[in-house]
Amino acid sequence: MDGPAAPLRCRLLLAVCWAAAAGTAAGAKVLPPPSNLDYSFIQICTLNWTWNPPENVSSSCDLEYSSDIVIDEVLQHKREWSKSRFRVTDTSLNEEMRFKVRSECKYGNVSEPSRWVETSLLPKGIPGTAAVDLSCIWHNLEYMVCTWRPGENTSSDTNYALFYWFDGLKNHKKCSNYSMHQGISGCTFNLSFPKVTSTYPAISILIRDDSEEIRPVCASKNPTTLVKPATPRQVMLSKINDEIYLEWSESDTFPENCLFYEVEYHNGDLDTAQIIKVENNYMSMPSVDHSSKYIFKVRAKPKPECYSSKLYSDWSEEKSVGEKVDSTFHFVLIVTIPLIVAVSMIILLVYLKRLKILILPPIPDPREILKRMFGEQNEDSQRCAKDDQVHAYNRLIKEEEIHSLILTETPVCANSENEN
Repeated sequence: MDGPAAPLRCRLLLAVCWAAAAGTAAGAKVLPPPSNLDYSFIQICTLNWTWNPPENVSSSCDLEYSSDIVIDEVLQHKREWSKSRFRVTDTSLNEEMRFKVRSECKYGNVSEPSRWVETSLLPKGIPGTAAVDLSCIWHNLEYMVCTWRPGENTSSDTNYALFYWFDGLKNHKKCSNYSMHQGISGCTFNLSFPKVTSTYPAISILIRDDSEEIRPVCASKNPTTLVKPATPRQVMLSKINDEIYLEWSESDTFPENCLFYEVEYHNGDLDTAQIIKVENNYMSMPSVDHSSKYIFKVRAKPKPECYSSKLYSDWSEEKSVGEKVDSTFHFVLIVTIPLIVAVSMIILLVYLKRLKILILPPIPDPREILKRMFGEQNEDSQRCAKDDQVHAYNRLIKEEEIHSLILTETPVCANSENEN
């Protein structure tokens, strides 16, 4: 049996393998590294790293360059291989950035890669003075709003300025429409691209102060991840027979079929709402309850095949249709009707005597009627006698006046006759 000899054979085989590997390593050549590694700013937040090729490289070597980035001693795992002797990268300016590169023979050569060559870009300014929590939203493919907070070590008189650039602009631009709300700074600038496009360039944003003590900060934003549609407008709601029809206006800035919508509705009698996803700017809902009130609102979201954004628009104004039977009204009726009846009964009891007199008037006494009749006749006769006496007296006075007038005029006539 060869059982005890098996471990010995394995050891011999491993020794042969190690010897072959050592011989290969000893015969392999190590490539020289690239030289003159340096960087320059192409635009704000954009660096161009350049280097020279290594010397004395065999013509059989398929030479390529491997490069990677380290930020604050953390490898970013953004290694690239290229035959070009440059690489364009973004920078944050708020952290130490190291760029390293080495040369390699990718195919048909047993040479070992060169050692890494690296250079650093150190931040400027006082730590803790850079703007923080930078956030941007691209509203309706028309304008972008960026907000940030001041650094913890900044003074109250620090005035940050925002600059932006993307591929297509000759020079970077400065934002001019600033705002401040509850300690959060913001700036708005127009941003639009052709409607028919499959790709959008990254946007570089720089926030800094004129003072060298304030540390600048850079950020690169993919605009497709920041898209927020406008709120749907002109929401029209109608009800025909047993069907509800809802329609709203579409955005003019988005390409066709790049938005979908969510319609939230709930029955006025229920607190839970339901959401329906639709591809178009309209929807219909059949078989509704006539005695219920329905409330609708709409919002939009970009389709993933057009944009990578996960932002929804704001909800539209609520629209309602139908009439909800208000239980409160019934409760008020149930309470107020007995109350009105009770108050009416109290009023009837208070004015019962008057009501009894109106309903059952008292029977008059005949004797009182006769007394009143005869008493009124006597008074009338006495009044008539007095009136006759007054008339007779007045008549007598008038006759005496007439006689006196006659007596006064008679002598005048007699004298006139004598003179004649």
